[in-house]
Amino acid sequence: MNDPRIFLVHVIHHLYIGGMENGVVNLVNKLPHDRFRHAIVCVEDYSEQFRQRIQRPDVEVYAMHRSQIGSRRLRWRLWRLFRKLRPDIVHSRNMSGLDALLPARLAGCRTLHSEHGFDVDNLRGGAFKPALLRRLHAPLVQHFISVSQDLRELMIERWGVAPRKVTQIYNGVDTARFAPALPRQRAALPEAFRLERLFVVGAVGRLQAIKDQATLLQAFALLLQRQPQWRDWLRLALIGDGPLRERLQAQAGELGIAGQTWFAGARHDLPELLQGIDLFVLPSLNEGISNTFLEAMASGIPVLATAVGGNLELQDEGVVGASFNPGDVARLADLIAVYAGNPELTQKHGAAARQRALEQFSLQAMLANYRQVYQALAQK
Repeated sequence: MNDPRIFLVHVIHHLYIGGMENGVVNLVNKLPHDRFRHAIVCVEDYSEQFRQRIQRPDVEVYAMHRSQIGSRRLRWRLWRLFRKLRPDIVHSRNMSGLDALLPARLAGCRTLHSEHGFDVDNLRGGAFKPALLRRLHAPLVQHFISVSQDLRELMIERWGVAPRKVTQIYNGVDTARFAPALPRQRAALPEAFRLERLFVVGAVGRLQAIKDQATLLQAFALLLQRQPQWRDWLRLALIGDGPLRERLQAQAGELGIAGQTWFAGARHDLPELLQGIDLFVLPSLNEGISNTFLEAMASGIPVLATAVGGNLELQDEGVVGASFNPGDVARLADLIAVYAGNPELTQKHGAAARQRALEQFSLQAMLANYRQVYQALAQK
């Protein structure tokens, strides 16, 4: 008997810890089970630990290992897989997902492509070869999703996508899972970070160049140079793992802040960790729509973020936090000092951040928007 549910195959680079990957898991887990079913195809591979976050037992995850088999064999295997699965919609994401578009169309599937951000070597999405590849693949896509207005404009102006074919949908945050704790609850933090009098600055993200945690370390060190008496009660928590971990740890030592800095590594208790943080910093060189920005706001934390990409659409300057230019160490040090020295302002902006997350960036709103796009495309 035919299954009346819309069958979605999500194509992503890999299923590891990350904001975009977390969004895919949210869609799979939260879209109505009686209306949608899913499979996930990883162009490379997946982490079994992260895969276990998928709550539905009927979701298959496939690893294609493109780096081992090459793009030509990948497209052949994708075509065979799509012919076997017969999904209603293949939803590809970012640059890696382009390889799935021709196999999907040849297999008779509807196609949806979304963009979620860029890499450090292509911060604005304007690099010639990636832009050309996206432009060449655009005719294979029946509809596009962008996570920010900034990305939507880029799709239209740089890649030649018709405006009517692009729907902009902001990422959503689970405001029940990410919620404030007042006073701050620091049980998930290491013992040296649990004292009530401490002020904890936090950042969450993969330790890689585009996230630019190096600027945060420099700003934190500069602030302690200016205010040496704050060394006893100011702390920095870097949550996440990645290829730059050893370099950043060495940098913290060279700057003389190793005793005030905690490298937490990859964690699965992020809601509890955020409940122990007083001020959130997002120093990225560019962002689409940052899930960690949204999670911090939902947790009632003021956010300092670089004035780039989708950050400008999330930030409400002087209400939920403040902005600084990428790499501006002195400005970031000044902003941290403002909040560290003013608990009333920190609490006020944290409450405003929580309210903004509830009103404009809820997971329910995101799910409703994706559901509408999927249903409309499935009927074409």
